[in-house]
Amino acid sequence: MKKIRVLIVDDSVLVRSLIRTIIEMDPEMEITGEASNGLEAVEKARSLHPDIITMDIEMPVMDGLQAIEQIMASNAIPILVVTSRGDAKTAYAAISHGALDIMLKPDLNLEAAREFAAKLKLMAKVSVISHVSGRLSHRHPAGPETPVFSGNCSDQIVAIASSTGGPGALSVILSNLPEKFPVPIVIAQHISDGFVNGMVGWLRTLSRVELKMAMHGEYLKPGTAYFCPSENHMQIDRSKKIIFVERHARDIYRPSCDILLSSVAESFGRKAIGVILTGMGNDGVVGITKIREAGGWTIAQDEHTSIVFGMPRLAVESGGIDTVLPLEAIGGEIVQAAARVGTSAAWTGQCS
Repeated sequence: MKKIRVLIVDDSVLVRSLIRTIIEMDPEMEITGEASNGLEAVEKARSLHPDIITMDIEMPVMDGLQAIEQIMASNAIPILVVTSRGDAKTAYAAISHGALDIMLKPDLNLEAAREFAAKLKLMAKVSVISHVSGRLSHRHPAGPETPVFSGNCSDQIVAIASSTGGPGALSVILSNLPEKFPVPIVIAQHISDGFVNGMVGWLRTLSRVELKMAMHGEYLKPGTAYFCPSENHMQIDRSKKIIFVERHARDIYRPSCDILLSSVAESFGRKAIGVILTGMGNDGVVGITKIREAGGWTIAQDEHTSIVFGMPRLAVESGGIDTVLPLEAIGGEIVQAAARVGTSAAWTGQCS
C-alpha cells in the first residue's frame, strides 16, 4: 500500500521534530521532506510532489500565507495549517489563500498524536484545485438583488452544523447573506479550544451580517450570527435564550452540532432552517433530522463542494434533508427559505 507523503514546513526545529515523530509512528505515512520557511516550502512542494503539507504561518524569508497562495496557484496540494492559538486570526486567513483546515500545534501525547495523524490522512485524500484563493474572496449573491428586509424575524432561526473544511464554507455562506438579513443564526463549528475568536475575527472581514461569540444567558437578536465556543456545547431554549451545556472529556465532537440543532428543532419547530456543511463523522445528523421532522427546512452541502462529504452524506441518507446544494447556492437558499417560512404567500421583505 502506497504511503501518504508529507512535507513538514515550520521554522522551529523542535516543532518539525515533534511532527516528524508523530508521522513516523504511523505506518500509513512517511516524510518526503522538511522546510524552514515559505520560499523553501514552495520549492520543495514543486520538486517533491507531497500528498499533503503541514504549514506554519509566521516564518522568515516568506510567510505561510504567501507560500500557500503560491503553491495553490501553480501546484495545488492539500495544505493543513499547523499553528499556535496566538496566530489564530492570521491562520484562518490562510483558508482564503487555499489551505484546507487549521489545527493547533500538537502536544507529544497519544491522544493529540492520533488526532493529528487522522487529520493528515483525511486531508491528504482531498482533491484540490489551483487558484483556490479567488474562490474565497469577497462574494456577492448571484442573480437579482436581494430585497430589503423589514419586520421582526426573531421567531425564525437558521442553525448551521459544520466541521472539517467548515470555516471556508462558512465564509462563502456568510458573505452571500444580505447585510440586513433579519433572522438570527446559530453555528456549531468543530474547532480546537482557543481558536473560535480567531475564526470569528477572520469571518467578520468577509461577512455582511453581524458575527459574535455566543454568551450564556443572552437572547437571540435578528440579523446576528452566534458562534458556539468549543469549551461548551450550546442550546437554544423556548424563550430564544442561549444556554451553555457542560462539555465532558468523553464528548467526541466539540462543540456538538447535534445538541444545538436538536434544541433548535424543539424550540422553533417549523420556523427553523437547518444547514449541514462539510465534515467527517455523523455529528449534526440527528439534530438536522429532528428539524425536518418538526416541519423545518433542511439543507445539505453537496459532495462536489464539500471538503469531506461525511456529515452531509449521512444526513441525506438518514432522510433528514430537503435539498442538497452546491456551497455557492446555500446563502441564497437560506434567504428564500426564510421567506417561505414566513406567513406571507409571496416574498415582501416582511417576516412573520
